[in-house]
Amino acid sequence: MSLWRARQNPLAWWWAMLTLVSTVNIALWFMLYRELRTQPVGSMELMLLLCAAYVFGCAFRSVLPRADVQRICLFDTWLSSVLVGRSVATVAEICFVAQWAIILHQLGTITGSDTVLNVAWIIVPLILIAECFSWYAVLTTNFLYNAIENSLWAVAFFLVGIGLVRLLPEFHGPVRVVLVISIAGIVAYLAFLIAVDVPMYFSRWRANHADGNRLLGLLEGLRDVSTRWVKTHDIAHWKGEIAWMSLYFSGAVWASLALCVFYSLEGELPQYRTESAAIGTPAQQAEATSGKADAVPVARRSEASVRAAASPF
Repeated sequence: MSLWRARQNPLAWWWAMLTLVSTVNIALWFMLYRELRTQPVGSMELMLLLCAAYVFGCAFRSVLPRADVQRICLFDTWLSSVLVGRSVATVAEICFVAQWAIILHQLGTITGSDTVLNVAWIIVPLILIAECFSWYAVLTTNFLYNAIENSLWAVAFFLVGIGLVRLLPEFHGPVRVVLVISIAGIVAYLAFLIAVDVPMYFSRWRANHADGNRLLGLLEGLRDVSTRWVKTHDIAHWKGEIAWMSLYFSGAVWASLALCVFYSLEGELPQYRTESAAIGTPAQQAEATSGKADAVPVARRSEASVRAAASPF
């Protein structure tokens, strides 16, 4: 029986919701691309392409949901294989964190904040390591490495949160409101990871260990992810995936779209600098120093002119 014919199955409605949200997200991306691609901002095209990878990657994973370690999917097609799905997810997730790195680099450059610039350089390598743990978990069916992967995501976005908190005194008005909303979203994301996601993977790892389930070797796992996927419409099999997938394929995608909009406003950001922060920037300090340096020769020339005029010779 097809998924949609089983209308009493909550999975059908969940899948329909994911598909609808993904369709709207794709439409929003096309609207942003049309409006923002000509913006005079250094890496605007790159930001839009990174966003596209994330939006379309999440849409693919919404239309063809799967749980990697369990090897389960909603539809029996080779596109539901873990090898394909995990590859798409890896590219999308690296592009998403690269967006954050670009935004933090933009803000760190404007404010002259070494803290924010350092976070911008750290988070992408951190997520690359997390992706390696994710692949190891998928290939070996060891949930412990999923827990480590998501812990690294928590560390990365904890650092992002620190960077955004560091920027709060630098801006006022709408920019500060955006920063506060972003920090609140990161706090909620970290709370979900710490309270729900990471403990879920730990409990699965302990259950598998207690049951004596055999782990796969890397080569055996690579063959397995390429050839085995199990179609299931049993809600019990998907219960642990519904919450994070629903949030991930909606809220996280909206964040990716919002990052493009924020990045396009680079020329507007300086007007929302707090006065004390603007004076403290290296550019302003250099300008002030240059002004003082120029004033000294002028004063000396004026004094020399007065003495020359007063001299009888």
